[in-house]
Amino acid sequence: MTREEILDIFTKTGAMLTGHFRLTSGKHSNRYFQCAQVLQYPHYTERLCQEIAQRFAGQGVETVIGPAMGGILVSYEVARALGVRSLFTERENGKMLLRRNFTVAPGEKVLVVEDVITTGGSVAEVIELVRGLGGEVVGVGVLVDRSNGKADLGVRTEALLTVSVETFEPDHCPLCDQGIPAIKPGSRQV
Repeated sequence: MTREEILDIFTKTGAMLTGHFRLTSGKHSNRYFQCAQVLQYPHYTERLCQEIAQRFAGQGVETVIGPAMGGILVSYEVARALGVRSLFTERENGKMLLRRNFTVAPGEKVLVVEDVITTGGSVAEVIELVRGLGGEVVGVGVLVDRSNGKADLGVRTEALLTVSVETFEPDHCPLCDQGIPAIKPGSRQV
């Protein structure tokens, strides 16, 4: 898929928002990618996740894993495209865990996926979890890297869309200075 095709999907689905947003990281931004708007359409989800899968074909991936919530559908569809199993992690008491009797075997080749990364914090936690269980992380696949490639995860990272989105510390936010209320559109209310 071309960048234009991917942007077209995000535009058609209303997944690219403008305004004043409070991100999960605590920072503020004037743009937000609500990938749930794309993921509600199975035909778009399938196309995008097939693209991620193609980028990791031939790498021996045995399992795909993504953090809840945003990574669940991405993990499932990428795993389906690769013909492997799909797992997801959940946060419990502030810590990323595998629950529901999910496990990763020592030496198992795992692809970590996510819908959007800004700082890469959640993905880094999943990588640490997989490695702690003895799994081998072959890479990270993501729909949108809004860090513009600045989130260094220490492994091969493939983003379908890499964008530079300006973020601000809350106490130095020009949108706050203008009196524009910040909203938190994501799934976690922090």
